[in-house]
Amino acid sequence: MLRRSTGLTLLAGIAAAAVILTACTSAPAPSPTATSTGTPDPDATITVGLVLEPTNLDIRRTSGAALEQILIDNIYEGLVTRTQDNEIEPRLASDYTVSPDGLTYSFTLNEGVTFHSGTALTSADVVASFQAVKDDPTLQGNADFAQVATIAAPDAATVEITLTEPNQNFLFALTGPGGLVFQTGDTTDLKTAENGTGPFTLSRWNKGSTITFARNDTYWGEAAGVAEVVFEYIPDFTAGVNAAIDGSLDVLTAVDPNLAPQLEQTGEFVLTTGRTTDKGTLAFNNKKAPLDDIRVREALRLAIDHEALVAAVGAGQTMFGPIPELDPGYEDLSDVISYDVEKAKSLLKEAGHEDLDLTLTIPSFYGTTVPKVLVSDFAKVGVNLEVKSVEFATWLEDVYTNRDYDLSFVLHVEPRDFGNFANPDYYFGYDNPKVQSLYAQALAETDADASAALLAEAARLVSEDHAADWLYNGATITALVPGVAGFPQDSINSRINLQDVTVAAK
Repeated sequence: MLRRSTGLTLLAGIAAAAVILTACTSAPAPSPTATSTGTPDPDATITVGLVLEPTNLDIRRTSGAALEQILIDNIYEGLVTRTQDNEIEPRLASDYTVSPDGLTYSFTLNEGVTFHSGTALTSADVVASFQAVKDDPTLQGNADFAQVATIAAPDAATVEITLTEPNQNFLFALTGPGGLVFQTGDTTDLKTAENGTGPFTLSRWNKGSTITFARNDTYWGEAAGVAEVVFEYIPDFTAGVNAAIDGSLDVLTAVDPNLAPQLEQTGEFVLTTGRTTDKGTLAFNNKKAPLDDIRVREALRLAIDHEALVAAVGAGQTMFGPIPELDPGYEDLSDVISYDVEKAKSLLKEAGHEDLDLTLTIPSFYGTTVPKVLVSDFAKVGVNLEVKSVEFATWLEDVYTNRDYDLSFVLHVEPRDFGNFANPDYYFGYDNPKVQSLYAQALAETDADASAALLAEAARLVSEDHAADWLYNGATITALVPGVAGFPQDSINSRINLQDVTVAAK
């Protein structure tokens, strides 16, 4: 998950999701969210345990999963949003059309939408919000608006956006922070307060402890199912489980797979396993010897027992290419690579590296499970792996900015981020003109299926070039008390839409 305008925008999210999701096994099919056994209580409060607290609430200027997770769809809304399956659907827009040439997007606004301040939403607010993103490189989503030519409001209920060239990802980009709509001329201090259009309002923020939302009783759409949501921030996984068991929480997200049995054994929780676009990525520095040799990169991938690694981590599934199952262009690429120690040794010998010393640079919050597996697996093929555990700020400086590394490990959690492999300036240092051409074609392709096919072709090339290794596609475990219904289970590392959540009356 990294981006800066296609890079650093989500760097803080890496930290967020990294802490949120440290583990991943062959993920079972998603189980249904807990079903209420009683009548929903409209006056209920639901307490949700999360891991990483935001540093401030200004989602326009601050990146990271910690903000998107709670604010998008709950406090702030865009013209469109996305489902847990990463499908795009209308939100503030009642409907939209895209011209056959893929250049013009026309949106019709829902009627009766108001900001939390009481001011009615008009197309002028949308135009001002989007124009700001286009013009201000410090705003989240600025790079996604690079191909926007004009943003216009033909009338109070219509917005038209014209691109300079087709971009298959543009509508999806509008589901992120750059596509959120803010009140024109609003003077609210968005670092500590809010003025959105969503089904909840910010009630209070006890920094270092909790953030509380209250139902917006003047919401333009269907009212939220609970009167209040309390997000309780518990960065320690064991403490989170203890809080759930002692009755302090109704929902605990990001359950450590190794601690999940403690919750199951109580018989008081329903545990769900959700899908994500989290990619546990073992980055190779493609521009630095000996990783600039494809034989070395392939050997390292062959040396990894991915099934065993996933089992050690605890929740998720193997993946063998850069596109996860929830994203367009996904293809099972397990035919590209396998676990083959002898072949790995042979390739290293051929490359002149029978005895090889490499360093793995990893942010310290990821723990030791992945490094231990890699050290053990690489040792079997004659590779001595030194693990360099660093603070995240150091990782950003050394790895992401200065490219001073051999191998690195982070969770890339953002959906549809394949473009990182089409960017030779990204910290992977991977430069394949054919991949870059296919990616450009995929973006310019107006037919979604044809675009996905081009992405799949490009992703296969990336995997065949062994540009990196994808250790696992993460899963997330959520524990709920009986009576909670409608709580999302997929993709909740990036957002938790709480509008339809209910709690049964006691």
